[in-house]
This record gives sequence, C-alpha cells and structure tokens, in this order.
Amino acid sequence: MLKTDDLTPITDARRLPSPERHMTITPLDMRQAKFSVTMRGFDKADVTTFLEEAADGFEHTLRENERLRQEIVRMEASLNQFRELEGSLKSTLMSAQKVADDMRENALQEATRLVREAEGRSELILQRTQAKTEDIEREIDGLRIKRREAEANVESTIAALHNTLDFIREQDRREHEDRVIPHRPKIAVAGARPA
Repeated sequence: MLKTDDLTPITDARRLPSPERHMTITPLDMRQAKFSVTMRGFDKADVTTFLEEAADGFEHTLRENERLRQEIVRMEASLNQFRELEGSLKSTLMSAQKVADDMRENALQEATRLVREAEGRSELILQRTQAKTEDIEREIDGLRIKRREAEANVESTIAALHNTLDFIREQDRREHEDRVIPHRPKIAVAGARPA
C-alpha cells in the first residue's frame, strides 16, 4: 500500500522513471489518468484541474512542435530550392562571364583586325597618293618645260615677225622713195615776182 504523502499515481508508477517513457505520455493519457484515493492525499479536483491544464499545455506544445516541424520541413524545402537557384545562378553567372569574356576577346580581335586593315588601306592610299603626287609633279615639270619652249617659240615668232615687219617697212619706204619725184625748185620766170 502507498503512503499518504506519495505523489506518484498508481497507474503510471511504472512509466514515469524513464525519460523515454515520459515522452510517450499523451495529452489524452493525462486527461484519462486515474489515481487511487488515499487519506490525507491531494484534492482530487485540484489534481484533475492541474492535469487538464498540463494536458492542454502539453497538447498545445505538441501542436506547436508539429507546426514548427512542418515549418522546418517547408524551410528546408525552400532552402533546397534556394540552393538549387543559387547553383543555377552561379552556373548562369559563370556562363555569362564566359560569354562576356569571349565577346570581349572577339571584339578585341575584330578591332585589331579592323585596325590592321585600316592601317594597310591607309598605307596603300598614302603610297598611291605619293605616286600620284610624283606623277603630277612630273607633269607640272613637263608643262613648265613646254611653257618655256612655247614662250621661246612665241618670242622667236615675235622677233621673226618684228624683223619681217621692219623689213616690210624698209621695203615700203624704199619703194616709196623710188616713186616719189624729187622736189625741184621752180625756175623763176623773168619778170615774175618771187612769192
């Protein structure tokens, strides 16, 4: 028989010492627990009220634990999604970086090629321009020589024409002199008065 100040219920005496067994008590077990009546024992209403409150608290705690467990599962799923997204983003960023590097390298190669082509065309244009300049200078020199020759020819022609003109004038003067009768003074007639 139990002592009157023994607080352990008879039905649960075998379950309470083990912590694992402690976890197997459910709120329903707490509500349905029956204790033996002893003299000078606890007030049955107080114990029942206490057990109801403890059962309510325990039930609330179990519900909260379940809610938290579901929240953990949901958060782990979200975390896994975020990790997958992070991996995908890292992969995308690496791909984008590689594409950007490739584009930069291609642009640099293309720019270098274009610069080389432009320099080559520029050199070719410069050579052609220099050749044309030399041709034009030769033409100018040739034209200067032709001009000098033409000036000499014109001067020679002018001199020849001048000589010819002088000759013609001289001829005309001589012919004119030959045709002109020399002027003879008139003989004075006797008795005439001199004029």
